Amino acid sequence: MEVLLLQDVPKIGLKNDLLLVGDGYALNFLLPQQKAIVATPTVRKRYAEQIKRRAEQKIIENKLQSGAASALEGKKITFERKITKTGKLYAAITEKHIVEELMKQLKIEVSQEMVEITDTIKELGTFDVFLRIGDQKQELKVVVKEEK
Repeated sequence: MEVLLLQDVPKIGLKNDLLLVGDGYALNFLLPQQKAIVATPTVRKRYAEQIKRRAEQKIIENKLQSGAASALEGKKITFERKITKTGKLYAAITEKHIVEELMKQLKIEVSQEMVEITDTIKELGTFDVFLRIGDQKQELKVVVKEEK
């Protein structure tokens, strides 16, 4: 079902986005909570200007996101942590830690929702972490060393 969002819906879209969503999701969540309306021809005419502006915003956002993704290409961040006698970290490295180190080391600001850690980072070594930037998935190397 095609709907027009009346407000921002996390992980779905922003206000004035025209989206194809599942019928059940639209009928059971978006429409009853008045977060969206069905995109009929009348609705499209009424909201034509807002829809056009949002489409232009999306194009600009995609250009910015592709620039951010290329800035991360081939980059790595390094952590120095204390380890136990068995060689494990006292605390795992989380999305929050990665976001903070990206800002400190590379001066790149991302949100925690963008960071995808495949396996928990609880030991020394090099790990692959993915950053979801728009529709792109960018790989980032995370190096964990022993603190001296």
